[in-house]
Amino acid sequence: MLSLLISTLRQHLNAHLLPAAPGIRQLVLPWPDGAAVPLLDWLNAWPLYPQCYWQHRDGHEEVASCGAVRHFAGLDAAQRFLAAQPASPDLRVWGLNAFGAGEEVAESALFLPRLSWRRQREGYQVILTLCSATSLAADAADFLAWLETHGPAAPAPLPPLTAKVTGVAHLPDLPAWRRLVQQALAQFGQGGLDKVVLARRSALSVDLPPSPLSLMAASRQVNHRCFHYLLAWSPHDAFLGSSPERLYHRHGRRLDTEALAGTVACDPDPQQASRQAAWLMADEKNQRENLLVVDDICQRLRQAALALDVSGPEVIPLRTVQHLRRVIQGDLQYADDSRCLALLQPTAAVAGLPRRPAAAFIRHHEPFARQWYAGSAGYLTAGESEFCVALRCARVSDQHIWLYAGAGIVQGSDADQEWQEVENKAAGLQSLFTGETRGQQTT
Repeated sequence: MLSLLISTLRQHLNAHLLPAAPGIRQLVLPWPDGAAVPLLDWLNAWPLYPQCYWQHRDGHEEVASCGAVRHFAGLDAAQRFLAAQPASPDLRVWGLNAFGAGEEVAESALFLPRLSWRRQREGYQVILTLCSATSLAADAADFLAWLETHGPAAPAPLPPLTAKVTGVAHLPDLPAWRRLVQQALAQFGQGGLDKVVLARRSALSVDLPPSPLSLMAASRQVNHRCFHYLLAWSPHDAFLGSSPERLYHRHGRRLDTEALAGTVACDPDPQQASRQAAWLMADEKNQRENLLVVDDICQRLRQAALALDVSGPEVIPLRTVQHLRRVIQGDLQYADDSRCLALLQPTAAVAGLPRRPAAAFIRHHEPFARQWYAGSAGYLTAGESEFCVALRCARVSDQHIWLYAGAGIVQGSDADQEWQEVENKAAGLQSLFTGETRGQQTT
């Protein structure tokens, strides 16, 4: 199938009379379902970086992209670029926005892909993007030359995820976590801080470098109702995750976001899971935590939205945990993704309340920098954008794997219960490996 794709690309590039002038051009090729292979296998076959993978939590869209014709250090720069391309409204910029904090501008790793495979309800597409500041014809010729030298000849099925965990070291460890929670509770007593979300980074030692694409495939297979996302800079250097939480979806000026806060375990036994869900709906502490997030989101969006609607609470069951969710919808005064990101990230569900003192507490007391964890992953176009909150995630670099998870601390929180919540969240990825159980540590 890859040879068919490469020959098709060659035919289309040779058939188009591309100008020896600057510009941008997209070739969109429908692809027969019978000729489709798993999109992660497509990515695994192409030695072209960066690579990006995305599957919507509803399952209606899946995209695999590789190569970059443009890079962007921030959402604002990407947005300006897209606005300057009115003849190409379907250009999609993909990537990550870092956690940031308070009023800080979030660092981004965003790119316009060279080649994408997209599965939507109506079928498959292959999208090739040409972009040059000097000559589209030269850019096409360069890509054709690359295909001749480096283009893969066949799909490359993903290797199984066989890496074994030989040790786990948590930062902070349990005693330090208890002290950190006590510091937060003491801060609540002094006023000025109502909630802070504390995070843990777990370093896994493994016996051989895992394939980030294989880890992504394994997570997608078992972690349902999640956005699955990956950004890889090389074959063994990637950030990936399976997040249940949407940061926002914008279609024109219509905005959808949500408050996902309040957590209980999800037992494999359906009856026990149902009892846990009923407890979560009735628990005052978790309902209060969720409503704090709702109120914060609504206060922020009132600066940009004409009207807001908030749904009632519901329980979202996942593989190892269940969450309370309320959906928030509104009509924006203007379509501005940079503004949406500034208003919504970081949410109270990943930082705390009020945002500035919570962010300051995180900066001063958490023993590591979050970087992409609790930031956002997704895409933007001129007319539509969607980002999920980068949760249930891992950074993979050769044999080094770091898992990230957090818990919301409010008045009345118990440090050991919150530690167990973090354990349950981290298990969504850690349990995909073989070897040592999640409770053991090397330090």
